[in-house]
Amino acid sequence: MPGLVGKKVGMTSVFDEQGKNIPCTVIEVGPNVVTQIKTVEQDGYNAVQLSYDERKEKHTSNAMLGHFKKAKTTPKKKTIELKGFVKHWKPGDIIKVDYFDDDTWLDVSGISKGKGFQGVVKRHGFAGVNDATHGQHNRNRAPGSLGASSNPSRVFKGMKMAGRTGGEKVKVINLRVVKIIHDQNLLLLKGSVPGANGSYLIIEK
Repeated sequence: MPGLVGKKVGMTSVFDEQGKNIPCTVIEVGPNVVTQIKTVEQDGYNAVQLSYDERKEKHTSNAMLGHFKKAKTTPKKKTIELKGFVKHWKPGDIIKVDYFDDDTWLDVSGISKGKGFQGVVKRHGFAGVNDATHGQHNRNRAPGSLGASSNPSRVFKGMKMAGRTGGEKVKVINLRVVKIIHDQNLLLLKGSVPGANGSYLIIEK
């Protein structure tokens, strides 16, 4: 779906008309620059390539420098492709947070915070042995029995066990737009979104 790329700034809270405190995530959206238009004739599919966040030329490859100069813009850090735009953009066009409307619902996707190798209590929400009985000792956060003995003599795939947690693409749907600060390109969405502060997000309609 059509959308824009932005950066997570942090969280705050605002009060609505009834005086209720609403937790919000602040996202800097744009300005996004259209750096390329993909077409079926040239590329085999239709898409719009958007770039965001300034980058120094010395940290940009020569190939990408030429790519950005062709679009008549400065080097950018983040480049994505999105399909489904109704409006016909052209390279060099700038899309700001005005692309979104007030009091609408958006989907946000990003890379979640990496937690490293974690046990079952943190990874899957196991309760552990809180009310330890029968001589339990130092096993409060253990997974317990896996239930596989001589038959089938193996661990079933997909079993909830310890392992690497986080660092995966997560999409949160239906987040309400609480406020748009147009002069600073800021978007306030109700609730939380994946990723750490400063990480890139894709905001879709």
